[in-house]
Amino acid sequence: MLLTEFLEQTGATVAAYDVGRRVGAIARTDFVAFEQAVLPYPLPMQHKAWFALVQTTADNPQDPLIWFLRLSLDEQGLLVQAERDYLLQRLLESVQACRQGADPQAFLQDNPCAFTPRQDRMALLHALLSADLGLAPSRHYAHALEYFRGALGWDQWGFVGYQGIADVACRHVDGPLPDAIAALPDEPLLALCHCLESRPVHGPLADALHARLRLALHRGQTDIRVVAALIRGLSRSADRTALVAVLREVLTHPIGSNIEILAAIGGRAWESLGEDGLLHSFLQQLARNDHGQAAFEHCIRDLLSLPAMSDRLRGALRSPDQSDAVREAFSRMTADRGRGGRPDA
Repeated sequence: MLLTEFLEQTGATVAAYDVGRRVGAIARTDFVAFEQAVLPYPLPMQHKAWFALVQTTADNPQDPLIWFLRLSLDEQGLLVQAERDYLLQRLLESVQACRQGADPQAFLQDNPCAFTPRQDRMALLHALLSADLGLAPSRHYAHALEYFRGALGWDQWGFVGYQGIADVACRHVDGPLPDAIAALPDEPLLALCHCLESRPVHGPLADALHARLRLALHRGQTDIRVVAALIRGLSRSADRTALVAVLREVLTHPIGSNIEILAAIGGRAWESLGEDGLLHSFLQQLARNDHGQAAFEHCIRDLLSLPAMSDRLRGALRSPDQSDAVREAFSRMTADRGRGGRPDA
C-alpha cells in the first residue's frame, strides 16, 4: 500500500508538496510513481525526499492535517522502499492508538522519517496552502501588502513579518511587487527573493528582478548576498533566454567564482544550465571557486542527484573538450570514491 492510499482511506484528499529544495506542489501522478519506485524524486536534497503530505476533508477544509516526512533515496534517486514500509507500519500503529483517543501525530515525535521544516519553509508552505485551498491569508498579510505598496515607508521593513512576505509572494505576481523591487532595502529584498525562488515569475516582476540584479553587479562593491538572492528569486523565471543571459553575465563577473553565487545557480537555477553552453561556464568557475575542492565536490554531487541534470552533467564532465581545471577537479573527486566517498559520478 502507498502512503497516499493509506491516508486517503479516511475519505480525505491528500496532496504532496516538496518542502526541501523548493516549496511547491508535486503532481499526484509523479508522487505516486515515486512511491512505487518507478520515478526518482523530482527535487532531492541531501539524497533525501523532503515533503509534506497534506490531508484535507470536506467537512473541515480550513484545518488541513500536515505530515512532514523525509525518506532516503537510492543512487538512482528512487525511494528506499524499506523506509516507506516502516513508515506505513508506524502509521498503522498510530491509527490504532487514535482509536483509543491518542493524538494522530504522536507517532511523529520519535520517528526518524519525520522532521520539522525551517521556519521560513514553514511560513512559505502555509502561505502557499492558504492560497491553493482558497483560504484567507495570515494576519500579517495586509501589513506586508501595504509595505510593498510603499505606503509605510521603505525603511519600515523591520515591522514586516516573514509570514506576511510569504503571503504576498504567493498571491501577487504582478502589482505591487514589480514597482517595489527597485526601492526595497536589502533585507526585505532577500526575504522576498527566498520566497520567490519557489514561485514562477514572469512579466514585469521578472523584469524588475533582472534590473535589480544588473544594478547589483555594477555597483562599486558588489553585495554577494543580494546577487545570490536575486538569482534565487529569478530561478523559475518563465523567460529562460533572459535568465541565461544574466547568469552568463554573473559568471563572467569577478564574483563568478564565489561559492555562494555558484551554489545559488546550481542549487536553485539548475534548469538553466543546459542552455547555450552555460553549463561549461559554470563548471569553469566551480573548478576555481573560492572554497576549493570540497565545495566543487559538494556542488557536483548535488547536481548529479537531480534527475533533470545527472546525464547532462556526467556528459559534460567526461567530455574530451573539457578544460584541464575541471578535468583535474573531477579526477580528484572520483579518486575519493576509493577512499569511501559516494559513487555518484
